[in-house]
Amino acid sequence: MLIDFRLTNYRSFHETQTLSMVAATGKEHETTHLFASGSTVAPRLLRSAIVYGPNAGGKTNLVRALQFMQGMVLNSATQIQEGQKLNVQPFLFGTEARDQPTRFEVNIMEESGEGEIRYQYGFSLTSERVTREWLFAAPKGRAKPIFQREYEPGTGKYQWDWGASFVGRKEDLRDKTRANGLFLSTAVLFNNEQLRPVFSWFQNRLAIIPDNALINLEHTLGMCATDSGKADIISFFRGADISITGVALEKQPVKKVTIAFDFVSGAKEPKTMEEEAMLVRFRHRSRDGLSELELPLAEESSGTQKLFALAGPWLDVMRKRRVLVVDELDRSLHPLICRHLIGRFNNSRINPQNAQLIATTHDTSLLDPHLLRRDQVWFIEKNRQEASHLYSLVEFSPRKEASLERGYLMGRYGALPVVGSLDF
Repeated sequence: MLIDFRLTNYRSFHETQTLSMVAATGKEHETTHLFASGSTVAPRLLRSAIVYGPNAGGKTNLVRALQFMQGMVLNSATQIQEGQKLNVQPFLFGTEARDQPTRFEVNIMEESGEGEIRYQYGFSLTSERVTREWLFAAPKGRAKPIFQREYEPGTGKYQWDWGASFVGRKEDLRDKTRANGLFLSTAVLFNNEQLRPVFSWFQNRLAIIPDNALINLEHTLGMCATDSGKADIISFFRGADISITGVALEKQPVKKVTIAFDFVSGAKEPKTMEEEAMLVRFRHRSRDGLSELELPLAEESSGTQKLFALAGPWLDVMRKRRVLVVDELDRSLHPLICRHLIGRFNNSRINPQNAQLIATTHDTSLLDPHLLRRDQVWFIEKNRQEASHLYSLVEFSPRKEASLERGYLMGRYGALPVVGSLDF
């Protein structure tokens, strides 16, 4: 589970910004929208957080920051070569920021051999190297260091500090860690089990769906291959008030044509291969229940197609207690469908594993106190220096009976686009 995420000097973000999933003191929806973390530092966590802001305000950059951090953890030890530059993008509107490191940090709760532990992990980096990296663990209250490394420009070397609890071949793992790679990733690559829970959180817990991402149907199709999985998919659609009563899968042969190029003669030769494609059909029942028909997936609305693609990953996230991050949740989805999806996370009965959702959106109808607590609403906007600023609705202390949607559209909370008037 995620406690908070911090970033500094990344794309449109200049100064340190924090997205926190720690619940405020309000008691609204506390039995459904919150869950106990087991940590004394953050005893109650939110099941979801929704982020608003104008176009180009920084919402997508927030998602990209988490995606970049995840990519570094998973790939820096295996896919980044010695001397290769890191594709990190610091804040561009300040000349001094371009030469400063970019910084990422997460506070998480994750299972380990000693039970569930709070970890604080982060790193700073430039395009040339990792400049700092640190990991603290709090198995019993206070966090203690496991390791820290920091680059010293004067000597051109790293200063390493090892916590008393570190287990493993320190010098061997240190020497295997490249300047443009993370020690966490390198240590896990060489079978350090002590650090594996943090690596596994990025690998198995954090799921990110960027804006306009093509969601692979394989996960949902795999669920439809079993009776129980198919029943879950149909239940998912019924909960969204979509009149689908059945899903049928049919394999069909298709011909795939490729062009083979002969580098010697320059000839191009077409080759035809037989493959199998999965045809998905939905069974619909009329509102009066008197008739049924089947439609292929391609003839369904774009919203239904997207919901079908989302169904498998969405249900998987709930089962495996993942943290799902979605950019532009409302794209191609009706506002009531968005409410339904958020409501599933905020339902302690449907979400007993305490999966979490972080989503960006423009859909102001979701600003409903019946759907969201005030601490679940976040805003992003840019200041005069074009730097993105992230802040919570809680900072404005709105009255419980206040219309949050109306207040937002009136500019009470900021994070609105500046729209000029139209002369007719």
